[in-house]
Amino acid sequence: MKPYDYLIVGSGLYGATFAHIAHLKGKKCLVIDKRQHLGGNVYCKDVEGIHVHVYGAHIFHTSNKAVWDFVNSITPFNRYTNSPVANYKGRLYNLPFNMNTFYQMWGVTTPEEAQAKIDEQRRQTMEAMQAAGITEPRNLEEQALTLVGRDIYERLVKGYTEKQWGRKCTDLPAFIIRRLPVRLVFDNNYFNDAYQGIPIGGYNRLVEGLLEGVECRVDADFFDNRPHWEAMADKVVYTGKIDEYFDYQLGKLNYRTVRFEHETLDRPNFQGNAVVNYTDAETPWTRIIEHKHFEMFGQQVYDNPYTVVSREYSTEWKEGMEPYYPVNDDTNNRLAQRYRDMAAVQPNVLFGGRLAEYKYYDMAPIIEKVLQLDI
Repeated sequence: MKPYDYLIVGSGLYGATFAHIAHLKGKKCLVIDKRQHLGGNVYCKDVEGIHVHVYGAHIFHTSNKAVWDFVNSITPFNRYTNSPVANYKGRLYNLPFNMNTFYQMWGVTTPEEAQAKIDEQRRQTMEAMQAAGITEPRNLEEQALTLVGRDIYERLVKGYTEKQWGRKCTDLPAFIIRRLPVRLVFDNNYFNDAYQGIPIGGYNRLVEGLLEGVECRVDADFFDNRPHWEAMADKVVYTGKIDEYFDYQLGKLNYRTVRFEHETLDRPNFQGNAVVNYTDAETPWTRIIEHKHFEMFGQQVYDNPYTVVSREYSTEWKEGMEPYYPVNDDTNNRLAQRYRDMAAVQPNVLFGGRLAEYKYYDMAPIIEKVLQLDI
């Protein structure tokens, strides 16, 4: 008899939620993580009483009431509403594209005026493409221009996207932005979901609640002694890189990653918003996160005399860096599918999560997926 029913490799949301459900069902689980803390990328660090999202902003949102009720049964969430702002060469625009954005962009005040402006610019683009014999958008730039026109594309899409992907928009596939949401209402709420918020007290409380009663070991790398770990349990739940699991037999997948510069400031309020995107090409960072605004509202912001900001720099992934985003071009997608085919026939191994499936997930769909498993 092996000492555990499940060895869970990785303590991010997939692994922690799986461990929680399995534990409730009487299964004995061991969770290991190569980092020195639990929680994966949702881990928060307390700095001057502020819960800093060390690996980037995480905003929980869902329209699935069962998922929302589940996470709130672990720890209560607040009422944070994501309303990012775009900074283009010092000019500020509300996101997502809505009537506030169009007023800031063109001075229009009615939905009819805004729609007419967008339609005019879209028509100019499509006429130019037709004159050049182009029937379908060939890249992200052409796709964006046909959706929202040149002004919005040039100021709010182009620079940010090229920094995010490290490639020219003309070199990126059109399918990345099959649609760009345009709202002809004054609504700065970025998400359309029925529920959104941040765990009160930070994401560590959610992870601690999920893993309560589960044996966990940090600073434990599965690949440092794979036979030892595999001998510990009847089944393995693997949430790491899928190509690494197979020792890169078919080649290495590509990722984008993010570098963070965290700074503690001796002032209560730096930018007045949790998320400000820098959409010009000249600013080297993609966005600045001011963490206290995720959990402090109104006067609460000024009750704490300090604030913590994080500048995010998107870059190509290299060995030793944290892999964040799959590169969903044709080459990587084909290679990832070959690895998924290999994973599908692995006995007693479940591959789950962003890295193990080579697929970008928001947090709520990860939890929803685990809740649907027959554990």
